[in-house]
Amino acid sequence: MTTATLTLDEDRRNQTLGLWLGFIGVFVFALTLPMTRLATGTADAPQLSPWFVTWGRAALAGCLSIAYLTITRSPLPKPEHRVPLALSLLGNAIGYPLLLGWALREVTASHAAVITALLPLATAAAAAWLMHQRARLGFWLFAALGSALVAIYSLLRAQQLGHGFGLSHADLLLLGAVVAASVGYVAGAKVTPSLGAERVISWVCVMALPITLPGAWFTWPEQPIALSSWLALGYVGVFSMWAGFFAWFRGLALGGALRVSQMQLLQPFISIVAAVPLLGESLDLMTLGFAMAVVATVFMGRKMAAPAPPRRPA
Repeated sequence: MTTATLTLDEDRRNQTLGLWLGFIGVFVFALTLPMTRLATGTADAPQLSPWFVTWGRAALAGCLSIAYLTITRSPLPKPEHRVPLALSLLGNAIGYPLLLGWALREVTASHAAVITALLPLATAAAAAWLMHQRARLGFWLFAALGSALVAIYSLLRAQQLGHGFGLSHADLLLLGAVVAASVGYVAGAKVTPSLGAERVISWVCVMALPITLPGAWFTWPEQPIALSSWLALGYVGVFSMWAGFFAWFRGLALGGALRVSQMQLLQPFISIVAAVPLLGESLDLMTLGFAMAVVATVFMGRKMAAPAPPRRPA
């Protein structure tokens, strides 16, 4: 077996592993929507404030990160790592959870899942911008098709529930959350090969502690809070803010941000299904049908994600 064949097999294994790690990360992140709504409550029955959820979850992850970095004797980030880590901090530790928390005070987790389904295209665009990745036209066509399916589903579901589908204040917050998360994802993936996925998110959370610890202290709730809301905060702090990124950043780095980002098309449907037992939201056959269609676009998008081979000279 030639060296080129071994290299090709290794690349395929890395791509497959990257896709599986990406799916694990997406599954963890998909539960973030119903868990965040459970933590914040609604406008009519508020629990933890979105400010406290943002600071509290990042502070919890930061404390775990200190323990991890100490045990593993991780070296300090190099100067060239600071800008990507700062972008990931602003996008993933502050921007996304804060905007999401305020939006989920006004809309259901299912509604939020529809808007945040735009993450695959946003992440792919951020990858093209920050990591200079390119893909075939077919990739973009299937990515657009998947996003169109999600948009059609959102319209039908909103009409089914009698909510309408317009850009409300909450929708604008969710769109801002999508932009923040996509930039943070790709910035973290950019330094994952040199730092390692675990160290990337851990350093992000540690760098955020000077902001998140005081923020959690000053926004600590004064009214009684339901146990379920505290448990939901624990989930988004330990898994959504920290452990989920172990899989996600490494998946983006191994499988390619353009390709693995398409796994996010599954995220809204996982969120909607999870919201049934967690929040009592409804599930119907239409949701399952669109989920199957989106899975098909993820599969085809994976096939088209590789850049077109260079043309051989005549």
